[in-house]
Amino acid sequence: MKSRHFIPLVLASLLTLPGCGKKGGSGELELQNVSYDPTREFYEEVNVAFAKKWEADGKGKIKITQSHGGSGKQARSVIDGQPADVVTLALAGDIDIIAKQAKLLPEDWQAKLPDNSSPYTSTIVFVVRKGNPKGIKDWGDLVKEGTQLITPDPKTSGGARWNYLAAWAWAEKQNGGDQAKALEYITKLFKNVPILDTGARASTNTFAQNKIGDVFLSWENEAYLIAKQFPDQTEIVYPSLSILAEPPVAVVEKNAEKHGTAAAAKAYLEFLYTDEAQELAGKHFYRPRKAEILAKFSSKLQTIPLVTVDKDFGGWAKAQKTHFEDGGTFDQAYGVK
Repeated sequence: MKSRHFIPLVLASLLTLPGCGKKGGSGELELQNVSYDPTREFYEEVNVAFAKKWEADGKGKIKITQSHGGSGKQARSVIDGQPADVVTLALAGDIDIIAKQAKLLPEDWQAKLPDNSSPYTSTIVFVVRKGNPKGIKDWGDLVKEGTQLITPDPKTSGGARWNYLAAWAWAEKQNGGDQAKALEYITKLFKNVPILDTGARASTNTFAQNKIGDVFLSWENEAYLIAKQFPDQTEIVYPSLSILAEPPVAVVEKNAEKHGTAAAAKAYLEFLYTDEAQELAGKHFYRPRKAEILAKFSSKLQTIPLVTVDKDFGGWAKAQKTHFEDGGTFDQAYGVK
């Protein structure tokens, strides 16, 4: 049942990456961005804008290539040798793992750029079938009998981990902080999940193209891409509470130094904080960090209560250990396969 096809128009083709970020055959500098699933369209536009600025500043031609997949899988690929110059992943924990296991960047990487190196934010929303036939309005509706829920695998997908923590936070608040009742809720939730794809974009395909499931737990930006392409088939529901998702970025310093791309890699990530790139973030339904630019998109990007990983889960290291490592609450809820 698992989909292996991409949605036309919404889904850009996955770019096959050349070896390293270095001088290509045409003489331009090559920079490799290893990213997570739903950022394809956003970074395609960012890459064009940055390349124009780089050349206009008299620094020559530059080509940025992209790689996409589940955030956890992407982090593992960099650890295993994929020559990323920069990573733009779904959550800080995945970049922390690269720093700790492969030593390719310092463990204080989040201090290198503003806002803990997260130039834009997002949140988790619901995508339902047109007319919302199952009457899905909030997290409690996801565990009703006969409701099929689509979400990726938290073991491989950063988006899935945001989904999971948002659901857990809602269950905790409904039950006065009772962890056992939160786990009971999560167990019921995953009984309604027929497929665990490895990444958020694969789950988009499962829900939107293959028409499996009644509701899809989705990145906000991905939800709007689905709604744009399938306006007669889907609609977006904002739950009563969600989570502040902060996708971070970092220079993979040892790779960039080896490839001679350190200056370009740093400039590329700094570009994400410029007005031009912040406008592109809003255009692609990410939440710009600049308040005045975010305000331009407020008619769509609704304000709802958001929990945070730092405040509500003790940071990513603790959340990863408690919920997603072997034997954690996800394994307890879903069962080790």
